Amino acid sequence: MRSRYRFRYLAGIPALGAALFPAGVTLAFGYPAPAVVIQTQRLPELIAIILVIVAVFVAGMLVRRRGMPPLRRLPPLDAIPDAIGRATETGTPIVYITGWGGDMGRPTTMASMQILSHLSQHAAEYNCRLLFPSHDPVIASVAEDTIAQAAALAGRPEWKNNTEASFLTQSQFGYAAAIEGIVARERPGAVMLLGTFEGEALILAEAAHQSGAVTISGTDSTIQLSFFLVACDYTLIGEELFAASSMVSSDPRAAAAIWAQDWLKYTLLVILVVGAIGIWTFAHDLGPLLAR
Repeated sequence: MRSRYRFRYLAGIPALGAALFPAGVTLAFGYPAPAVVIQTQRLPELIAIILVIVAVFVAGMLVRRRGMPPLRRLPPLDAIPDAIGRATETGTPIVYITGWGGDMGRPTTMASMQILSHLSQHAAEYNCRLLFPSHDPVIASVAEDTIAQAAALAGRPEWKNNTEASFLTQSQFGYAAAIEGIVARERPGAVMLLGTFEGEALILAEAAHQSGAVTISGTDSTIQLSFFLVACDYTLIGEELFAASSMVSSDPRAAAAIWAQDWLKYTLLVILVVGAIGIWTFAHDLGPLLAR
């Protein structure tokens, strides 16, 4: 009786029932299986998911056997030591900003915290002052712990006293105005704009540019990226922010994921090129064929 109830429950889930039971099969208690076994319209999505899983699995195996793979460099990531060096030489602080639009549940904020840890270790080695103004008390608390751990890893736990992770306000433009005032007073040597930004993005980027600081930005917001690209020295575009956080972590699993993503991009590029050449050569619209 227990197994019959299980079959009844599975038949009530269309997607799972369609995958497990062929059309026309009647289950216990008179519940028929769904008539559709496979949704052919979503077959490309299934193939793409399988390719992603296989690519990540193969990349993980290769990384475990051969060690960390060579990853393509990101200029904004390479510019972080230079930005810290400039702030150290001029005796000015580094201002690290994660934006107003995020919280600790957003992937961009978590990626930014990983980059903050990397930056804090280098700043601790040079004893460079670090300011972290935040709109969220939870983010400020996490940043404080991240900075303290980075100082301990750098062998300079006392450098923690040379930093300031503070909560400003939850008002969007009050937050932007407060940071603009900090930048104008402190004249930082470097400003990091890494996280989730909304309408305050241009205000912060322009304030950092006018102060003469080296500005490194990065966000997944396509609307705000245009402001960062014209106002900042270096910009991590979209997924490059997540790739940068994985690179600085030196985690083989993260490196394998980045490697797999690069493979998939090259594969997609080849498919697009071959498809374009095929359409141009045969003068035939492949859309109906691909839609089948």
